[in-house]
Amino acid sequence: MGFSTEFNSVCKFKTDQELYELLEYGRGKMKKTGLRIFPTGQKVIAYSSANVAVAIVKIVASIAEINFQGEEVTEVEMELIRKLTPEESHVQTALAYEMFFGEPNRK
Repeated sequence: MGFSTEFNSVCKFKTDQELYELLEYGRGKMKKTGLRIFPTGQKVIAYSSANVAVAIVKIVASIAEINFQGEEVTEVEMELIRKLTPEESHVQTALAYEMFFGEPNRK
């Protein structure tokens, strides 16, 4: 059994609700499947479920465990540093597609 490591500058939300809570309340968490290691204390770029760069967040906790159903899960808690401007979002999103997400059928 091994651990997957998240790339240090990417924090992608799978659900819009998790992202909404972070942006609305300044703190939030997300749940990932599998045992993963997130860089606690590091600032990262948060992406929406549609792969759009949204904000800079700080990872404050990362808890990897096997739950009572036998599933490997990782819960990541974070705090909002700031939302990205539209220009910053555009540049970060374009870079992320080139480096991580792959080139979509985009204009």
